[in-house]
Amino acid sequence: MPETQGNVTVVTSTKSMGIGILLTVLFGPLGMLYATIPGALIMIVVTAVVGFLTLGIGLIVTWPICIIWTAVAVNNYNKKLMAGAA
Repeated sequence: MPETQGNVTVVTSTKSMGIGILLTVLFGPLGMLYATIPGALIMIVVTAVVGFLTLGIGLIVTWPICIIWTAVAVNNYNKKLMAGAA
């Protein structure tokens, strides 16, 4: 019996910008894991060091950086996904 070959379609959903930002606002660098694992690991270390050295005051700077990085990472992920679908 001859074997037929069919097309395989891989379906991947886009990441939600709102969920990414909400997770990062609530959990900081840990919330970044939704958007970018390498970025989250970098910011976990940076935030821990800055938070320790400045007794937490430096989080005023690192937390918004995490939020912006998440937004950029989600946007880049979705763009790459859509470009591959076209």
